Amino acid sequence: MNNTFITYEKALALIEEHKGDFAIETRNLEDAIGAYLGEDLIADRDFPPFDRVTMDGIAIAYSSFASGQREFAIEGVAAAGSPQKTLNDVSKCMEVMTGAIMPFGVDTVIRYEDLELSGDTATIKLNSLGHKQNVHFKRSDLSKDKIIVPKGKKLSSAEINIAATIGKAKLQVRQMPKVVIFSTGDELVPVNQTPELHQIRRSNVYGIQATLKEWGVAAKLEHLADNKEEMIASISVLLKEYDLFIFTGGVSKGKFDYLPEVLEELKVKKHFHKVQQRPGKPFWFGSAANGKTIFALPGNPVSSFVCTYMYIQFWLKKSLGLEQQPLYAKLKKDVTFKPDLVYFLEASIESQPDGTLTANPINGNGSGDFANLVKTDGFLVLPQGKDNFKKGEVFEFIVYRNDFGL
Repeated sequence: MNNTFITYEKALALIEEHKGDFAIETRNLEDAIGAYLGEDLIADRDFPPFDRVTMDGIAIAYSSFASGQREFAIEGVAAAGSPQKTLNDVSKCMEVMTGAIMPFGVDTVIRYEDLELSGDTATIKLNSLGHKQNVHFKRSDLSKDKIIVPKGKKLSSAEINIAATIGKAKLQVRQMPKVVIFSTGDELVPVNQTPELHQIRRSNVYGIQATLKEWGVAAKLEHLADNKEEMIASISVLLKEYDLFIFTGGVSKGKFDYLPEVLEELKVKKHFHKVQQRPGKPFWFGSAANGKTIFALPGNPVSSFVCTYMYIQFWLKKSLGLEQQPLYAKLKKDVTFKPDLVYFLEASIESQPDGTLTANPINGNGSGDFANLVKTDGFLVLPQGKDNFKKGEVFEFIVYRNDFGL
């Protein structure tokens, strides 16, 4: 393999080496959904903060039941939100509501369904009880000052709930990079225009923009014609404004593929240009002196889509300090791939009754067959140095559909 091509693993290592460092901003709790935490969420009290009743019914001293007593006079009522009550006579009971503090003098709760109530008397209809049943004990979930949610976590409704519980009306979150996505090439026309026979609509950039939006990142769209001077002028201005640049097209060996040359003239340092992979070999990555990050993806739709998920997502996670949590799936059928490249194979995912995931490869017609993407759920990462991949073998699976929670 030509030494100008680096391996997939080396590409990831270089991208991690040049990960971003996102600033912290403050948001109101109600505006923080989908953001990434810039602080740990820490318990401000024990969880629960008191011994909490979990069933409507009565609370008794278990020792009275153990000695044979089944009929209890009701001494009082403990409601949720009221100060802690005290049972003064252990031969009696306290009526209790879900969420109330367990009264002093009692340790076991019996639900209404297991009682017979008559006036101010409750009769237990059961022959056996669990000691301390139906009580959620203080500190049984979490102790005060423990980390509940670590920084870097993407905020879902569950984390918003936790933040509210610990009194966080405002949250420190990561400020996402300011992103611009470029389409390049004279053959591309706006999406609302009818193309001539020799033209196509700009589509890659919309897919990448939508993907970034799913990850909580807003991006602006721009277009560059195949004119070197115009490219230099446009990019040089935007290098002062944006943090992350994503280009599609213009990075191969074509006569009008000016982008690598343009970036060099703009003093953008190239970290690599070509990767030993399919699809997406002509893939460029670099950074400007002012810290701006540049990804230049192949123009073919599937190639640019693959590189977005394989590399831009990787860079974003590393920049946020997120742990990489690979998903694995078993091949549903044999696959043969002869070139000495890592192969990102389109596949649909199926959940099996035994709890495993099976990836069913769906062959397309090359890196220009973007229509095949609607039939699949992600990409199997089939490693270099191997020609035959057997049914039942397990490989990493990169998901691009949210149905699977990534």
